[in-house]
Amino acid sequence: MTEKIERKINQLKEKLNKWNNDYYVLNQPSVDDLEFDSTMKELIDLETQYPQFKTPDSPTQKVGGSVENIFTKHKHKYQMLSLANAFNFDDLEAFDTKIKKELEEKPYSYFVEPKIDGLSISLIYENGKLVKGVTRGDGIVGEDVTNNIFTIKSIPKTINNNDKYFEVRGEVYLSKKEFDKINAKKFENGEMLFANPRNAASGTLRQLDSEIVKKRNLDIWTYFLMNKEHIETHEESLKFLNDLGFQINPLSKHCQNINNVKEQIGYLNEIRDSLEYEIDGIVIKVNEFEYYDILGNTSKFPKWAIAYKFPAEIKETKLLDIFPTVGRTGRITYNAKLKPVKLAGSNVKAATLHNSYFIRDKDIRIGSTVKIKKAGDIIPEVLDSIKDTNYESLPIWTESNLCPSCQNKLERFEGEVDQYCVNIECPRKIIRSLEHFASRDAMNIEGLSIKIIEKLFANKYIVKISDIYKLTNFKNELIMLDKFGEKSVNNLLKSVERSKTNLFEKLIFGLGIRHIGKKTAYIIAKNFKNIDNIINANFEDLSKIRDVGPIVAKSIKDWFEIDQNINLINDLKSLNINMNFSGTDVIENNNITSKNFVITGTLSKPRNHFKDLLAKYGANISESVSKNTDYVLAGEEAGSKLEKAKKLNVKILSETELEKLIKEENND
Repeated sequence: MTEKIERKINQLKEKLNKWNNDYYVLNQPSVDDLEFDSTMKELIDLETQYPQFKTPDSPTQKVGGSVENIFTKHKHKYQMLSLANAFNFDDLEAFDTKIKKELEEKPYSYFVEPKIDGLSISLIYENGKLVKGVTRGDGIVGEDVTNNIFTIKSIPKTINNNDKYFEVRGEVYLSKKEFDKINAKKFENGEMLFANPRNAASGTLRQLDSEIVKKRNLDIWTYFLMNKEHIETHEESLKFLNDLGFQINPLSKHCQNINNVKEQIGYLNEIRDSLEYEIDGIVIKVNEFEYYDILGNTSKFPKWAIAYKFPAEIKETKLLDIFPTVGRTGRITYNAKLKPVKLAGSNVKAATLHNSYFIRDKDIRIGSTVKIKKAGDIIPEVLDSIKDTNYESLPIWTESNLCPSCQNKLERFEGEVDQYCVNIECPRKIIRSLEHFASRDAMNIEGLSIKIIEKLFANKYIVKISDIYKLTNFKNELIMLDKFGEKSVNNLLKSVERSKTNLFEKLIFGLGIRHIGKKTAYIIAKNFKNIDNIINANFEDLSKIRDVGPIVAKSIKDWFEIDQNINLINDLKSLNINMNFSGTDVIENNNITSKNFVITGTLSKPRNHFKDLLAKYGANISESVSKNTDYVLAGEEAGSKLEKAKKLNVKILSETELEKLIKEENND
């Protein structure tokens, strides 16, 4: 029994760690708040019941963020904690009961503030001058984003205070208007859209180019003063900060008791859609500072504060149509076309319906009124149809039998609920597979966005993966295409050429074989060493490898049994694409692995020495500096590449600093 519980706890930890990484590091949330919070609560309950399985590295014991190596690390003088959550008024009552018990009937009150959907930041002043801005990171160490902080107009750069060390904390955010403008521009450029204003704010503040940050008009609400020795209440501290020129949210309010807190929650929930910025809940703090030491904190949360999370917003609207789309693996996703409705601060016209089993199980019908949910994150989803008087007269929905792109018959694999288009010549599948092949985690071909791919595909310059490496034959024609130019084409062709020498595992991942992620691609490359060995491997050879197993083995065998895929491999071979494992295991190093390096200038050893060294730790080596460059290793007489790196605020390393990066990680 205990083994089963321990296994369940470990599974929950793995899920939450992945979701935290998606949210805080990648700025690409993969689940909505409701699912994340319920999973976290399940883990908390199990760890409470079985404390022998609670470990220091559990997501319940640490702040959710992490520190990216593109910025200088900064250790916080005072730990930046997260907040425990309340999901209903019963949770609030329980919080109030604990406060009352700990304070032994001492008089106390609360201060309530809107919970801004943004990024926490620490602002540090010395003798009245702003000297540093640091993200929360993992709560102990954050990222130094000072250059970007200086672009935010609402942050005072000097204050009338002469303390040698003065620290203020706030939430950097984007208004709904600015968020819509940024996403409209990204859509126009064929780039991935931000999921919500919080991720847009985070992605902006962690830009290497401060000019981009400046254009995006970030803003801030200040919410906490660390230098509070001579101030008695949180309310007074915010007034003090306001007098110094810091922005304090006008909807913040002092509440005498928990009932007043509930009233304010009700009011803010009513007006939240009309605000110019997103809020996803309410923060409640004990107002009196004298009680903070008595109440204390856990390793993750202060016990004198809690965040009330608004329940997932559910709206009703009319379902106008159901239509399928096809992804790169051929998997069919069903989508809802909706009568536009305002939901979680945005105008929603479409939502996901997952697969045909979901639609049939819920008996969702076109023309019915449906409930949709969007908990402040992710693509909206249809929950159910409302079975009203109109519903029974509507026709029962039936699944599509043909691919929406190529009209080939759809198939369903044994044991799976999803439908698939198995036509390897399906246009939409090809476009999506080309996008995947060129993506950063695969062959990392800069300049080959989905919009560019669609244009090249429409003009028949690329109709299969190997055509990417033949684009040089059409250089003059590409230059003449709309919105192309000689510089863009030259940069694209250089990136294509560089990708030929990529690590073998990147090619395997880029081929888009079902069930083959980055980790599995590396395992396959390491075990079989080259493409011919993979092609000739039998099912038993593949399935006996640890972390591969029968499902992945079958997927690999099926892929290589298709003649057109073998033709693709032969075509890529003739184009000199690397199809051999490097022969050495990559040494995992969080400072270097998967980071993009450019080497320039005269160094103490031949350049190939440093290329081999970086490859040993799994780095990507590029010949040109771009916004995607993580580090530039610069020697003497470094020229234009160094200047461009400075302009883009790319981290520049000396040989000594590179050695330090390697040793720092190895000593951890």
